[in-house]
Amino acid sequence: MPHFIVEYTDNIKDEAHLGKLFEEVHKVLITQNNVFPIGGIRSRAIELNEYRVADGTEDDAFVHAVLKIGAGRSEELKKEVCSTIFEIMKEHFSRLMEKRYLALSMELIEFSEAGTYKHNNIHARFTNK
Repeated sequence: MPHFIVEYTDNIKDEAHLGKLFEEVHKVLITQNNVFPIGGIRSRAIELNEYRVADGTEDDAFVHAVLKIGAGRSEELKKEVCSTIFEIMKEHFSRLMEKRYLALSMELIEFSEAGTYKHNNIHARFTNK
């Protein structure tokens, strides 16, 4: 963990450039002084084909991101990380927002380790660094 999950409407698919957004988000998470294990960072996008925005009269679009992290980080750190990532999102989509109606949102989901199951050999690659 953490996982960064983005849902986006299909009407911005060609202009969303989510790979670049993920690159910037990973930089933020990696530079948090070993707070988040590098080998556990994941990003993914879910394209939405069925949706309705507002009154449905415009070709509105939205991007909703979820940052899922394990419990135990301070409120200050969570606020700092989320604020930084949301600013990155706003900057990333600023040109698109100038051209069309677009809603951006983000939420943090924090969960306990109880009930989660993980198996990962990626962590070992970063252990000796």
